[in-house]
Amino acid sequence: MVFLTAASQRSRRARLITGAVLPVFNHPLKLAGELAMLDAISHGRLEIGFARAFLPYEFRNFGVSMDESVARFEEGIEQVRQLLERESVSSQGKFHRYENVTSLPRPTQRPRPPCWIAAVGTPDSFARAGKLGYNLMAIPGVGSSPSQLVQIYREAWRAAGHAGNPQVMLACFMYCHEDRGQAVATAKPRIERHFGSIADAMAEHSGKQLSADYKNYDKMIEKVRAETFESQLRHHAAFVGEPKDVIEQLHEFERVLGGVDHASLQVNFNDMSYADAEQSVRLFGEKVMPHLAALRAR
Repeated sequence: MVFLTAASQRSRRARLITGAVLPVFNHPLKLAGELAMLDAISHGRLEIGFARAFLPYEFRNFGVSMDESVARFEEGIEQVRQLLERESVSSQGKFHRYENVTSLPRPTQRPRPPCWIAAVGTPDSFARAGKLGYNLMAIPGVGSSPSQLVQIYREAWRAAGHAGNPQVMLACFMYCHEDRGQAVATAKPRIERHFGSIADAMAEHSGKQLSADYKNYDKMIEKVRAETFESQLRHHAAFVGEPKDVIEQLHEFERVLGGVDHASLQVNFNDMSYADAEQSVRLFGEKVMPHLAALRAR
C-alpha cells in the first residue's frame, strides 16, 4: 500500500487498485482502517483487490494453516466489507472477533470502494469469486482457457442471485519497443523466469497433498512451469512487440475475450530495468493509446 499511497499523490484521475491484500494474514480491523485511509488521501479513487495467497512458505512463516485458507479468506473479506460499509460493527468470526467497532477513517466512496477478487487458473477460484459477488481480477493463460474460466465466474455470479453485471479485469504482460526483435529479446526471458520463480516457490511441498483448500496443487505447479513466452501470446496474456503489434494483439484480445472490461498491464516484470519499463510505457502512451482513444470516440 506504500506504493499506492505515493501514486495517489502523483496522480489526479487514475484509479488505484491493491493487487492484492491478503485477509488470511491480516486482521480485518487493520485492513479496513488502512484501506479507508488510502481511499481518503486519493479522494475516492481506490479499488480493493483481495487474494487468497497460495505459497506454502508464506503460510508457514505467518503460522497459518493452509487448511484455513478459504475460511479465513471468506470471513476476512466479509468482515472488511462490513467495517467499511457500516458503523458500530460486531462480528463473532472463527478467527477474529470484536464488538461495536467503528473503523476510522470512514471511506470516501460510499458505501465503500469497489472490491475485486483475484483468481488464477482453477475453476473453483473463479466460481468462488462469482459466488461472493465481487468483481474479478484474473491472471489468464495459466494452462487454462481464460474465456471458459470467465464464463464459470459469470455463471456462479448469476446462480448466487447477485444483481447487475460484474466487471472483469485480466492481468497481462506488456512490453512495447520500436524494434520487434528487441521487444521479444527483452520480454521473453523475463516472462519465462517469472513463471519459473513462481513454480519453484510453489514446489517446496515435495509432492505431498497440501490441503483440501488447494486441490490439484501439483497439477497447477506443472501448468505454471510449462508456461512460455509463446504460450502467453497464444493465451492473449502478453502484448509484446512494436506499437502496431501491440495494437493488433489488443484487438485480438477483445475479439476472443469479448466482455472483459479492463486489461491490467504488467509493465515492469521480473528483473526488467526501470529504464526499459519506462521506455515501453512511454511508447505505449505515444503510439498505442491514441489509437485506442480514437476507436473509443467513434
